[in-house]
Parts: sequence; C-alpha cells; structure tokens
Amino acid sequence: MNRKLKLGLWDAGCVVWIAVAGSMLHFAFELSDYWKPMALLGAANESAWEHSKMYFWPGLTFALVQYTYTRDIANNFWLGKALALATTPLVIFVSYFGYLEYSLTSDTTPSLPIMLGIMLFGICAGQTVSFTLLSGAPLTANTGRYTAAIYASLILMFSTFTYFPPKTFLFENFFCYEYTGEYGILDNYQPYRVFVGIDAMGNPAPGSGVNYCQARAAQKAQLQN
Repeated sequence: MNRKLKLGLWDAGCVVWIAVAGSMLHFAFELSDYWKPMALLGAANESAWEHSKMYFWPGLTFALVQYTYTRDIANNFWLGKALALATTPLVIFVSYFGYLEYSLTSDTTPSLPIMLGIMLFGICAGQTVSFTLLSGAPLTANTGRYTAAIYASLILMFSTFTYFPPKTFLFENFFCYEYTGEYGILDNYQPYRVFVGIDAMGNPAPGSGVNYCQARAAQKAQLQN
C-alpha cells in the first residue's frame, strides 16, 4: 500500500475513533455513579474544558497504538501527534466560542448538530496536522525536547485541571447555555442525569435523557407559574 495512503487511512480512522470514544466518555462519569477518579477521563461538568478531555485521551491512546504499526513509514511521528492533540481543543474552543457569541448576539438558540459539527471539525483539523507531518519530509531540527514538553504539559493539564480548576470561563460549568459559577467536580449532579435519576425519596428514577435542558426549562416555567 502507498505510504501516504496508509498514513491517511490511519488518521481517518483516528477521527472516527476519537468521535465515537469521546462521545462515550461524555457519559462515563455518570455511568460510574460519579466516581471521582473517573473524572480524569470523562466530563465532570458542562464546561468547554471538560469536553476537550473527551478528545485528548482517545487521541493519545490511538497515537500509542498507531506507532506500533506506522513507525517505519511515518516521519516526525511524536511531534505530529503532539501537535494534533494540541490543535484539536484549540480549534474547537475558537470555533465553539465564536459560534456561541454569534448565537447569543443574534438571539438564536445554539444548534446541537452545529455543536457536533464543531467537534468533528476540530478533530479533523488535528488529524490534518498529524498527516501533514507524518507524511512529510523529516524535520532537520532537533524537536525532541519541544515534543516532550508538549506531551508533559497536555498530560499535566488534562490530569489536574478537573480537580484543581482555574477560575476562568474556559473551566466554568456552562449548563444549558448559562454559566453557573461552578468549576470542576460539582456538588449536585441530579439535574445532569441522563440515564438514571433520583426521586425526592432517594429512589432510582428515569433520567432526563439528552434533552435535560428542555426538562430544566419546563421546570423553570412551572416554578414561575
């Protein structure tokens, strides 16, 4: 198989893997019954940062697997993958907040399909960077220390900021398009339960599903009436 074609197929497969695995990690914290160590991998709240973790860990895992199969044909492998892991959240943040600003200023409701499209766009941008470097000519400069610094920084941030979040908008819980003033692991997850909720008596009850924002809006309307 042609070298570039093989690398391209691996990066295309990485897009699919990150999208699927990342979507599953969105619910991992709830499915673990909010077990705090699981917050290392899954989203602990609705902030932009917490969602970016769902793309980082699957991307890093895929890079480790891909190295086994493409190390003989790929150039600049670790640098390419490091930059891909850094590019994806950056592109998603810029696109997401740009779209959110447009939605709020034009008084329109943000669209879930567009949000998912932004996620996919960010993943594709990262893997485009990966393919460009892996299929390109070997870099003559010694990039080892910079590559190691990128990995160390990313792993450190994605491992600690859930438990020790900086108090900035990137890390603030953004529940149903409203900032709540909460960061990191929350005190109450009842409104966020998709699968299994808890009723007033403390017994298991159906969750709100993925449309919990609609359920919350209806709840607010009832309280106002």
